[in-house]
Amino acid sequence: MKRRRLTLRRRLVLGIVGLLAAVTIVIGVVSVLALQGLLVARLDDQLTQATGRSQNAFEGGANPTRPRPSDLVALPGQRTGTLVGLVSNGQLGNAAVLDDQGQPVALDATQMAQFIGTPIGGQPRTVDLGGSLGSYRVVVRKTSVGDGLLIGLPLSDVQATVLQLTAVIGGIGLMGVAAAAIAGAIVVRLTLRPLERVASTATRVSELPLDRGEVALAVRVPDADADPGTEVGRVGAAFNRMIEHVASALNAREASEKKVRTFVADASHELRTPLASIRGYAELTRRGGHDLPEDVVHAIGRVESESVRMTALVEDLLLLARLDEGNAIEGADVDISRMLIDAVSDATVAGPDHEWELDLPTEPVLVHGDRARLHQVVANLLANARTHTPAGTVVTAALRSVAGSALIEVSDTGPGIESDLMPTIFERFVRGDGSRSRASGSTGLGLAIATAVVEAHGGSIHVESAQGRTVFRVILPIGQIA
Repeated sequence: MKRRRLTLRRRLVLGIVGLLAAVTIVIGVVSVLALQGLLVARLDDQLTQATGRSQNAFEGGANPTRPRPSDLVALPGQRTGTLVGLVSNGQLGNAAVLDDQGQPVALDATQMAQFIGTPIGGQPRTVDLGGSLGSYRVVVRKTSVGDGLLIGLPLSDVQATVLQLTAVIGGIGLMGVAAAAIAGAIVVRLTLRPLERVASTATRVSELPLDRGEVALAVRVPDADADPGTEVGRVGAAFNRMIEHVASALNAREASEKKVRTFVADASHELRTPLASIRGYAELTRRGGHDLPEDVVHAIGRVESESVRMTALVEDLLLLARLDEGNAIEGADVDISRMLIDAVSDATVAGPDHEWELDLPTEPVLVHGDRARLHQVVANLLANARTHTPAGTVVTAALRSVAGSALIEVSDTGPGIESDLMPTIFERFVRGDGSRSRASGSTGLGLAIATAVVEAHGGSIHVESAQGRTVFRVILPIGQIA
């Protein structure tokens, strides 16, 4: 499954939001780390003060017995949570913490084990005592008797402040990113509107029928969106120049095609008279009762038959030229059911070795159009089915009324149409046998004429083919000619 790519608008919005989120995260992390460092430094100052008080009490007393940690932790000025202990031979002998009621509470063995190997002197460090005590900032100072005096202060206030700041920055950052996403989407949408108008213009041009006929390329990018001073304006200006070139090329093509159509129409019209004369003289000679050699009689017959074939070709070319000009269609109510009956009757006489079937609705189907031309369409389809299928093939002409349109189907059970011929089958001078043989009398214009007639009636013609079944479908609107 092909992954759907993001639109330019979404990429811009995501880029803006991502950049702002990254800046917010960096600012938040730096702010939190800076505040944490500041608070820890302040706590270390308080630790230094607490250490001084404890050392004075430890070394300045008259009593030769060293004070207990519970006595040192309860000294005046010591804050709640202060930790005092004695370190001897690398081990914490005993220690106490000042609780909320101002009473010393001894540490348990697990908590005291956290201080094994604690060196005397050095900088304050952080120790996690776990439980309700949490992390502590501690330092060990050497006393006059050689032992170490451990003093610690809790990091709970620092951690709470840092956590609160993190929550505030995170909340403000999320709201800021959300607001930036909304504002960015609005700004990007407003900024890309000129580009959307250029794309809309391109879409309208792409929907124009540029393949044939006279094309009026009046669609242009507005001047406001074709300002060369902006990026989008350069795109719009380039698109307008491209449209000008395309319009010039299409006008040149249409002028050339019009000349060709005029030439074909004039030539076909002018050829009708000499061809009629050739045919008339050949027929007159053949029927004159003259005693002519057999080869001359054969030649005269060939001249007559070829003049008939060439007349049909000229008539087809003249009809196509008139259809291209749009003036070969007359308007009248046409009973398609009656027309199919007549066309199949004619085909039965022309192809008695085929099986002909009719599938008609009970009610007549009427369309507004040119009966002679529509009859020619059906006759061409039936003739193709007769010519390109073997004897015994079943050919069916069916009619249905579907969604306000008349659907004519001409199907056969023949060998089907070659797949490489399908894309060009409705083009002019395309023959089903792919050769230039005149044995079948085909000019290669039958389906081209059928297509032109159907399109002149505002309809469409389609084909489906496979081995054993070929179907030509003609769809005609029930109403006035478009």
